[in-house]
Amino acid sequence: MQLIDNIPVWGSPVDEGALRQIKTCARQADHVALMADHHLGYAVPIGGVVAYADAISPSGVGYDIACGNKAVLTDATAREVRPDIVRIMDDIWKTISFGVGRENTDERVDHPLFDDPAWSLPAAAQLKEMARQQLGTVGSGNHYVDIFSDEEDRVWIGVHFGSRGLGHKTATFFLKTAGAIEGMEVDPCVIPARSELGIDYLECMRLAGLYAYAGRDWVCSRVARILGAAVVEEVHNHHNFAWRETHEGRDLWVVRKGATPAFDGQKGFVGGTMGENSVILEGVESELGKHSLYSTVHGAGRRLSRMEAKGKVNKQGVVTREPKVTREMMDTWVSGAHVELRGAGVDESPHCYKRLPEVLAEHAGSIRILHTLTPIGVAMAGKNEFDPYKDWVFR
Repeated sequence: MQLIDNIPVWGSPVDEGALRQIKTCARQADHVALMADHHLGYAVPIGGVVAYADAISPSGVGYDIACGNKAVLTDATAREVRPDIVRIMDDIWKTISFGVGRENTDERVDHPLFDDPAWSLPAAAQLKEMARQQLGTVGSGNHYVDIFSDEEDRVWIGVHFGSRGLGHKTATFFLKTAGAIEGMEVDPCVIPARSELGIDYLECMRLAGLYAYAGRDWVCSRVARILGAAVVEEVHNHHNFAWRETHEGRDLWVVRKGATPAFDGQKGFVGGTMGENSVILEGVESELGKHSLYSTVHGAGRRLSRMEAKGKVNKQGVVTREPKVTREMMDTWVSGAHVELRGAGVDESPHCYKRLPEVLAEHAGSIRILHTLTPIGVAMAGKNEFDPYKDWVFR
């Protein structure tokens, strides 16, 4: 960790765009920090931790409210699963819906959260039926369903996604209502937490958080049924959210955008790329943890934007920007890792990301690795899957 203009920053090299953004955030915040997987986001950098005494930032939480990870340990063994992985991934691909809507209409999901009084708020009232239709769908971009083995040959299921259209439309409502400035390197939208708008936002954020948890719970349970396995342990956490926390005797709204809470003893699931290991970790009490407000990375962090990875073609079909990653490059990496892949575009290739062990090493002392998870099967939305609710840029 290094201090840059009194801002705790992890990771090397430092992304200059993300650094500019966190400096802008610091002008309105009580504390900021930048995790090792940081990169440019909308107004607030991915990997940014921004805390306010009496304010909340819809820009900080972002469009994919309550995006997060869940990992479950099952009673299956990799020795049992590997010989059947082709069939398992085929079943996951047919059963779990990726992209914008539910393709498997026989798997409609319901949940008690739809009785929550927050649905009566203006921002949520028109979104309830859409949310019902999308509950349990995974989306696109870097959202996934993975099958892993750990160091004891045990099988884990891991998922990464958030609140889908509910979160995106909720964020859009509050950003527009608050008069947020559009753009990347702009002042983040910050509203008083005790104002009517702030109270409504916090309620809708809470609702989106319940929704994201319910979706990840359902997908993990459904994949366990496909495996014919029982779930014996769960690790579940948001990384695009805000929590009311006490730090150094001060009550703060701590906004984490692409950052995992990591208090002493708190477990988290942090994913790598489709062809590399992920981890189960836990926070460790330390001075470094205090600087980060007990936060750590949420993934490896992008090193190539989506456009850099896949290139650009104009309306006439002429390549205006050469791709830096090809399908052959991605397939070679994944096959070399012995991963059974479904879906995914080259903008999610391992070539687009930093290496997770190097990123985690930057936070040594404030976290410890409990389990290393090696991917056996990975399912993501296909390259042409339409999904207007994925967080547009770099998440």
